[in-house]
Amino acid sequence: MTTTDYFADDPRTPLERMLAGDLYIADDPEIAQRQRHAMRLAASYTQAYLADTERAGAVLTELLGSVGEGVDVRPPLFVDYGSNITVGARTFVNYHLTALDVARITIGEDCQIGPNVQLLTPTHPVDPQPRRDKLEAALPITIGDNVWLGGGVIVCPGVSIGDNAVVGAGSVVTRDIPANVVAVGNPARPVRDI
Repeated sequence: MTTTDYFADDPRTPLERMLAGDLYIADDPEIAQRQRHAMRLAASYTQAYLADTERAGAVLTELLGSVGEGVDVRPPLFVDYGSNITVGARTFVNYHLTALDVARITIGEDCQIGPNVQLLTPTHPVDPQPRRDKLEAALPITIGDNVWLGGGVIVCPGVSIGDNAVVGAGSVVTRDIPANVVAVGNPARPVRDI
């Protein structure tokens, strides 16, 4: 339970604070309703993908903020809202993408996203009391064009990955990766130019 009124002078709703990229408390009925709606659409997408590709495309377009032509996202897909995710044309996303889109997630064109990739925009205070009080915020993630994220890559809040970069399987991306490099490790770091 929150012991401090962090928002006494802020008339905005938690959703408005979240969308502005400011600290907010996620325990809000409007936010929860949006999350449940996204979960229902993601479940519908999984079913449609197996049975009817045209219907699957329509559900994916309803779930995500923007979907380019020729995008293939293999289910299951896990999102917070979906509406804050943009996927560029001809991008392929393998099984089990977790894209926590509290802030915007932009995936460029012609990307290859391996299985079990996590794109994580939420942040939490380091100070224990605000964290105990359930405050959170988020920072956007940007993935350039023609990026390949190997299986199990984790991309942390606020990270940008440049065009044509390759991030090796299992890497944890904690800071920006420039264009035209291969990056590996935890934390991921460029090991060679392309």
